[in-house]
Amino acid sequence: MNGKKGSIEINIPTSKTTPTTTTIKPKQGNSTANGASSWFWSVWKFCKEDVNRVIFALKVGLAVLLVSMLILFQASYEVFGTNIIWSIITVVVMFEYTVGFTFNRGFNRALGSLLAGIFAIAIGQLALSSGRIAEPIIIGVSIFLVGAITSFIKLWPSLVPYEYGFRVILFSFCLIIISGYRMGNPLTTAMDRLYSIAIGGFVAVLVNVLIYPIWAGEQLHKELVDSFEAVADSLEECVRKYLEDDGSKSSPFSTAITDEFPDEPTYQRCKTTLNSSAKLESLASSAKWEPPHGRFKHFFYPWSEYVKVGAVLRYCAYEVMALHGVLHSEIQAPHNLRFAFQTEIRDATRQAAELVRSLGKDINNMKRGLETTLLKRVHSSTERLQRAINIHSYLLTSSFESPDSTSKPPHPKLSHAVSLNFSNHLLTEPGKLDCNQATTRMTETPPAPPPPEVAVHPMTYHEMMRKQSRRFHSWPSREVNAFEEEVGDVIPEFLPRMRAFESTAALSLATFASLLIEFVARLDHLVEAVDQLSKMAKFK
Repeated sequence: MNGKKGSIEINIPTSKTTPTTTTIKPKQGNSTANGASSWFWSVWKFCKEDVNRVIFALKVGLAVLLVSMLILFQASYEVFGTNIIWSIITVVVMFEYTVGFTFNRGFNRALGSLLAGIFAIAIGQLALSSGRIAEPIIIGVSIFLVGAITSFIKLWPSLVPYEYGFRVILFSFCLIIISGYRMGNPLTTAMDRLYSIAIGGFVAVLVNVLIYPIWAGEQLHKELVDSFEAVADSLEECVRKYLEDDGSKSSPFSTAITDEFPDEPTYQRCKTTLNSSAKLESLASSAKWEPPHGRFKHFFYPWSEYVKVGAVLRYCAYEVMALHGVLHSEIQAPHNLRFAFQTEIRDATRQAAELVRSLGKDINNMKRGLETTLLKRVHSSTERLQRAINIHSYLLTSSFESPDSTSKPPHPKLSHAVSLNFSNHLLTEPGKLDCNQATTRMTETPPAPPPPEVAVHPMTYHEMMRKQSRRFHSWPSREVNAFEEEVGDVIPEFLPRMRAFESTAALSLATFASLLIEFVARLDHLVEAVDQLSKMAKFK
C-alpha cells in the first residue's frame, strides 16, 4: 500500500526468488503432521475402547521373546539346534485373544502335529525300505493322498471346528517327510520338531493364562448383557423420535439407504446386536475349552444357553429394526394422529424397555429375578394400546368412502344443501338440543342466507383432524388444501386417490403400533429363555 488512500502497489517477484516453493512446503508439512495426528488419535481411541487389545499385544510380544531366547543363547541353541524355530512358529500361530481360543488352537496344533509325525514316520520307514527308486514315488503319492483327504474332511460340517487341526496335519506331514527324505532319518527329524512345538505351545499357554488372562466366558457374558441394553435403548429412542417427529425434518434418501443416522447412536448398537450371531457362537465355542474361573466356578457351564438367549434377543431386535424402518419410511402418519395414541404407545414402550433391562441386569448379576410382575405390567399396557386402537379405529380407516356411496363425490353446493337440511332437522327435534340452543336458532331470521363465515360444513372430529394434518409434510408431500384451492371444480377426479393416499399414511401408525405389540409378544419367549439359562447356570 502507498501513503495515498485507495492506491495499491503490486510487487512482481524476480526470477531469483521462489515464492511458490516457500508456500508449498509448509502445506505439505502441515498435511503430514495432521495425518500423523489423526492416525495417533484413531489408535488411541481404538485402544481406549478395549484395553485388553493392548494387553494381548504385549503378551504376544513377551511369549515370542521368551521362545526366541532359546536361539539367542548359545547353550540352548546347541541343545535344540535350528529346529527351535518351530517354537516361534507355534507361538505365533497358537497364541489367540482369549484363553479358550488358545486352548482350542493348542489342542488342534498338538493333535495335528502328533498325527502328522506318526504318519510321516510310518510312510518314511516304508519308503526307506522299498529302495531308492520307489522311495520318492511312495513319498509323492502319500503327500498327494494326505493333502486331498485332509482338505476334503475339513469341509465336513461336523468337523469344521477342527479345520485348523487338519491344516496342521497337512503342513507338518509335508515338511517332516520331505526333510526326512533329504536328511535320511525321518524319525529323528520328527521327534526334534515335536519337542520344539511342545515348548512353543507350553510357553503360549503359560503366558496367556498367568498374565492378565482374557476369558472367552467373560467376554460372552458381557456381550450378551450389552445386547440387552442396546435393544432397550434403541426401542425407547425409536419410539421417542417417532412421536416427537412433526414432519418438518426428514432423513435424506441416501442416508436411509446406507443406514447412517448420526443422531441415533443406539441404532448402530442394535444393528451390531443383529450381527452378533457369529461372535456369540465363536465365544461360546471358545469358552467350552476354559477351566472354571471367576464367577463361573463349575464344570460344564451351559455356554450354549447364552447363544440361545442371544438368538431370542435378536428375534426381538428384528421388530425394533422394523420400527426404525417405519420411522424413516416415505409414508408417514400425521403428527396429530400420532399424538392421539402417544400415551398408550409411550406406556407400552416404557414397560417393555424396563423388562428388557431387568433381564439383562439379572444375567449380569447372575441372579434369578422375578419378572412376573413386570411381564404383567407390559401385558396390561399393551392391552390398553390395543383397546385404544380398537376404539379409535375410525381415525385410521374413515377416510375411505362407504361402499354404498357413488364413486363421484357430491358437488360442494349439494353438500351445503345437505348441511342446511341437517341443521333444520336438528331444529325440529328440540329434545336433542338444549332449550337455550333451540330458542337461539328459532329467533334467527331464516330467509336471509347465512354469511360465508357461518356457512360451515358440519365436520366430524376426524375430518377436522385430517384437514389440520394436511398442513404438515406427510406423504404425499403436497399440501392437499392448496391443491383444493387451485383445482376447484376438478376435485371429484382426484379426491378418491387423495383419500386413498391419506388413508395409507394413517395406516402407517397402525403398522407402527402392531410392530410394537409384536415386540411385546416376543418378550414372553425372551423371559423363558433367560429363566432356562438361570436354572442351568445355577443363578442365585
